Amino acid sequence: QVQLVESGGGLVQAGGSLRLSCAASGRTFSTLVMGWFRQAPGKEREFVAAISWSGTKTTYAASVKGRFTISRDNAKNTMYLQMNSLKPEDTAVYYCAARGSTTVVGSPSEYGWWGQGTQVTVSS
Repeated sequence: QVQLVESGGGLVQAGGSLRLSCAASGRTFSTLVMGWFRQAPGKEREFVAAISWSGTKTTYAASVKGRFTISRDNAKNTMYLQMNSLKPEDTAVYYCAARGSTTVVGSPSEYGWWGQGTQVTVSS
C-alpha cells in the first residue's frame, strides 16, 4: 500500500507560480513511478506530468510543457510540481499518483495509488 498526500494548492493570479508537493509513505518511494494529474469541473481526469523512479526520465502533457517542472526527492519521499506562468485553464484539482512499475506512462488507469487532491485556482 502507498499513501499519498498533496499540498501546496491555492489561489493565484494568471502568470503566477505555485509549487505542489506530494508526500508518500507505506512503500519504498524510490521504487515508484510517480505522476501528476488534474481534473477540472465537468471534465475527465487528464495527465499532467510523470517521472521515473530515479528522476532521470520525465514526460509532460503538451499543454504544460515548458511551464511546469516535475521533480522528486527520494530521500524525503516527496514529489514536486513547479508550476510557472499559470493560466486560468490550469484551474483544476491536482492529484498525485503512483505505480509500482519502471515504465513512465500517462494513462490514469495505469496508476494504482492516488492522493486526495489539492485545488489550484488561477484567476484572470
